[in-house]
Amino acid sequence: MPPPADIVKVAIEWPGAFPKLMEIDQIFFLPYSMAFRWSLGNHENFALQIADATNFYITEKNRNDIKNGSILRLTTSPYQTAVQLHERIQSSSMDAKLEALKDLANASRDITFAQEFINLDGISLLTQMVESGTDFGDLLSFTLTAFVELMDHGIVSWDTFSVAFIKKIASYVNKSAMDTAVLQRSLAILESMVLNSQDLYHKVAQEITIGQLIPHLQGTDQDIQTYTIAVINALFLKAPEEKRQEMAHILAQKQLRSIILSNVIRSPTPINDEMAHQLYVLQVLTFNLLEDRMMTKMDPQDQAQRDIIFELRRIAFDVDCDPNNSGSIEKRKSMYTRDYKKLGFINHVNPAVDFTQIPPGMLALDNMLYFARHHQDAYIRIVLENSSREDKHECPFGRSSIELTKMLCEILKVGELPSENCHDFHPMFFTHDRSFEEFFCICIQLLNKTWKEMRATSEDFNKVMQVVREQIMRALTLKPNSLDQFKSRLQNLSYTEILKIRQSERMNQEDFQSRPILELREKIQPEIMELIKQQRLNRLCEGTCFRKISSRRRQDKFWYCRLSPNHKVLHYGDLEECPQGEVPHDSLQDKLPVADIKAVITGKDCPHMKEKGALKQNKEVLELAFSVLYESDEYLNFIAPDKHEYCVWTDGLNALLGKEMTSDNTKSDMDTLLSMEMKLRLLDLENIQIPEAPPPIPKEPSNYDFVYDCN
Repeated sequence: MPPPADIVKVAIEWPGAFPKLMEIDQIFFLPYSMAFRWSLGNHENFALQIADATNFYITEKNRNDIKNGSILRLTTSPYQTAVQLHERIQSSSMDAKLEALKDLANASRDITFAQEFINLDGISLLTQMVESGTDFGDLLSFTLTAFVELMDHGIVSWDTFSVAFIKKIASYVNKSAMDTAVLQRSLAILESMVLNSQDLYHKVAQEITIGQLIPHLQGTDQDIQTYTIAVINALFLKAPEEKRQEMAHILAQKQLRSIILSNVIRSPTPINDEMAHQLYVLQVLTFNLLEDRMMTKMDPQDQAQRDIIFELRRIAFDVDCDPNNSGSIEKRKSMYTRDYKKLGFINHVNPAVDFTQIPPGMLALDNMLYFARHHQDAYIRIVLENSSREDKHECPFGRSSIELTKMLCEILKVGELPSENCHDFHPMFFTHDRSFEEFFCICIQLLNKTWKEMRATSEDFNKVMQVVREQIMRALTLKPNSLDQFKSRLQNLSYTEILKIRQSERMNQEDFQSRPILELREKIQPEIMELIKQQRLNRLCEGTCFRKISSRRRQDKFWYCRLSPNHKVLHYGDLEECPQGEVPHDSLQDKLPVADIKAVITGKDCPHMKEKGALKQNKEVLELAFSVLYESDEYLNFIAPDKHEYCVWTDGLNALLGKEMTSDNTKSDMDTLLSMEMKLRLLDLENIQIPEAPPPIPKEPSNYDFVYDCN
């Protein structure tokens, strides 16, 4: 009978004694009962730990996690350990104090111990030690490590710390030369302060600036770089709106971007997951600065905003946009309407209305103006190219820009908070101070190119946008290092290539590996093989001209062979020259009944390849040689004009003999035809999940009265 599920077999260790193997009840066992077995006094002062790198205490919450074969350690209780360490870290001996701080840093990872140490006012003791400034080096490092571990449990509020403590931690970060471990812990503490308290953010922001953090990015220690970017992200995230714009200006400066690119992203040291996450957060926070413009509607009555639209018209058509220019009001309105239609706006009379949709709001207009000013030739080309097309084939620049801006905001998650577990940052966005606008400029040109490749009309607008999204997403997946590289990757993702990729992925989907699909393939294969066989035999009926190879001089250099329409006889005969078309049966003197053929021989085994003169023939001839054995030892020898004819004739002759066709052409034809047939048969099942098992057959009806009686 198996033991109860709550009984587990474990090993219990105790320093200075042999380990004991025993069975314990996960529900009813008590740690002090273990102490009793070793005859230890004050049983309540003992507890059990997991004997691994964690050294976590066994408590009511985790004792059900004990498994058979676990090794446990009998040790002092969390309270007793906390009291001892509280006393030891106040020792006057530096060596004893250092050892105590090491033990404290290690023990503080366990929340059970941490609770007991915090109850002894241990956090206040550690902060006083830091504020006093008497500790340095390893003493300070382990003090800060223990502090970080204790605070990570979320037992104590961050709002309880004094300005003096904050200033002290900030001073460690601001020093040009500081112990690496101390600097790392100090950065971690500042990040936690900023993220967990708005009041502490203001206090930390007074002590630390981005300029003071930049030097820490210029080193080679990736942990320091990671914590530095984490602090920058925290300050960025908690800053008020007006402060964020100022910080964004600093982040956009070439100096900081160059440091992040050269010292972090392009460093010889591979980027770990934590660094990748912090770079992703920085990327998201930078793009979130666009949220205000994205959620701002255009005011159709705002003259300054309308002037931007006038500027787009001026650059495209090189006309005077002064509303007070000569001409009647009606004439000017007509001219504006015509030009706004060419620019691809939905509302030709008042394009400002197009920018009242949020998102993308005014951000779309900002992108259009940036493209028109910084990539003027491309802008003019797109506008004029489309305005000269037929209306239904015109790719509307205005509408496309608005929808593309909205799509890019969705792809880059503009306005969303960073995900905690995402590491998906893109190096190319750190290469330009106006990276989003440049990203838009590349993508709007891609959209116009894809529109032409698809030969799209106005009804196909949404289809084009779907293809463009796929092109952008696939190019981003390749993690280009620069915007130029991103643009280059898009060149290789044309509409034709996207169709090929979709087709390939569809064929590799799980549906195509499911049992019903595999059964369908097996059912179709014989039909396809029969089709290939008929094609081979039809080609043999048409016949082929072969050349002769002989060591003796002969006047006839060619001969012709073909299969009779009833597939029973091979007709062949010599020719003076290779004919342009088919040779009729009656002009071929010799016949070989198919029933007399015994085997088809290829390559080196052919008799005409073993003759003395044939030994001089090159490898190509050897690969084109085959022979037909008939009667006892008579052969009809062939040298095919090319590899294709070789495959056709060897396949056809084998098919006549009832043997398998094994040429490379047969395998290729089978793959192609089978793939096409599968796609055709599954065409009506697009986006329908194919079940593994067939649907159940319904029960027979209770009667058949519903059947119509023709009589």
